[in-house]
Amino acid sequence: MATRNFLAFDLGASSGRAILGTISNDQLSLLEIHRFDNQMVEINGSFFWNIFSLFGELKTGLKKCIHDFGIQPESIGVDTWGVDIALLDRNGMIVGLPYAYRDPRTDNAMDEVFKIVPKQELYLMTGIQFMQFNTLFQLHAYKRDRSPQLEITEDILFMPDALCYLFSGIKKNEFSIASTSQFLKPGKLEYEQRLFDAINFDSSLMQELVLPGTILGTLKPEIQKETGSTAIPVVAVAAHDTASAIASVPATGRNWAYISSGTWSLMGIESDHPLISEEIEQMNFTNEGGVEGTTRFLKNIMGLWLLQECRRIWSSERNYSWPEMVEMSLKAHPFKCLIDPDAREFLNPGDMPAAIAAFCIKTGQPVPENHGEIIRTIFESLALKYRSTLDSIRTVSPVEIEKIHIIGGGANNELLCQYTSNATNLPVYAGPGEATAIGNIMLQAKALGVVSSLEEIRRMVLDSFETKIFYPQNAVAWNIQYQRFKSFCDH
Repeated sequence: MATRNFLAFDLGASSGRAILGTISNDQLSLLEIHRFDNQMVEINGSFFWNIFSLFGELKTGLKKCIHDFGIQPESIGVDTWGVDIALLDRNGMIVGLPYAYRDPRTDNAMDEVFKIVPKQELYLMTGIQFMQFNTLFQLHAYKRDRSPQLEITEDILFMPDALCYLFSGIKKNEFSIASTSQFLKPGKLEYEQRLFDAINFDSSLMQELVLPGTILGTLKPEIQKETGSTAIPVVAVAAHDTASAIASVPATGRNWAYISSGTWSLMGIESDHPLISEEIEQMNFTNEGGVEGTTRFLKNIMGLWLLQECRRIWSSERNYSWPEMVEMSLKAHPFKCLIDPDAREFLNPGDMPAAIAAFCIKTGQPVPENHGEIIRTIFESLALKYRSTLDSIRTVSPVEIEKIHIIGGGANNELLCQYTSNATNLPVYAGPGEATAIGNIMLQAKALGVVSSLEEIRRMVLDSFETKIFYPQNAVAWNIQYQRFKSFCDH
């Protein structure tokens, strides 16, 4: 097989990367070309993404790939977090900075929409987990607040769609990212018009939906000139980062659950069709679009955001490395206190250690006395939340779940992987850590005919990257703590 090169732009809520994927002899190898920070920008009490700065970093990544590393990629693709959108005016210009999903303007938006469309009816229409920042609630907030930006908006693009548009000039909404909006019919490449009507929103602002692996167009001439690139294709990959990550799970069969572990923990199963019922609505699971017609049946769990925010607060005293934090947690007393990672007070508290202490006081627990105890509380609580989520999945899963695949950055945290195995009493297969970038790359490869199926993608990932297996330990002790966890945590 000839050597093939693809450049993935993988943007998370705290950082972004340009990762070069090289396929040769049915093996995939990765090379980090460029890494940069991404932070919400606070302006007058509102939170935004600096999309123009992000696009500049992506162009830098492409330029570095060509000039510094001497490799012209055959295509590019962009993935990001879900739900957030960019507004475009009639001249195709982005109107201001896109709101970030943690912005407080949607704090009451869900209840406001439920007065128009009852909660259960809304879930049965969409199959999407209720989170206050879903695009549905964001667009309702735009209308409610009589946004002047909305008055001049002609087109709406999700974040990765907007970045692809800046590269190619083509406006499309990719299926997996659009499915996070709570505007799509379950499992279908079709908007639910009744929801636009309910919030009095013009659905014509949305774009044509396209499947993962669609070639949008080619790099615009001015971008070619700026970066030194040839007229390569811009591919709509599985543009929601979790969709790309799940595409790269090195698994066979269906007897497995996954945790895509990063700022968020996305835990679920891959299904041939959406799983929707009144019972599932009560459990608040989501049915998002996947690759090749699959459904990502999952729950969003507040993941390593908890630790990232603690680390940010502590950085004024000391900038801890991740290995240091693991070591500190191991010196702390086990199970001193537990938190519900999904409690609303942890969404964007400003001072995460203080929010954790307040939760412990509210639930009648001792307060963590040092940084190590806080870190251990986070790790143990996340593992127990995974157990809680697994129990819910098992009540509706069509197959028996025999193992868990942890992918993404959290797969490199061996302590959290071991705790997850302990809490769930299942073997945990950890890796690959760069799952999202891998899925992005492999969807580009599929678009260009290098691989032909999701099965072939997973086989190549399995052959190209090592996984580490963790087996359960101390199952009795963890089960006792799980009963305690359930007593004060909503799940």
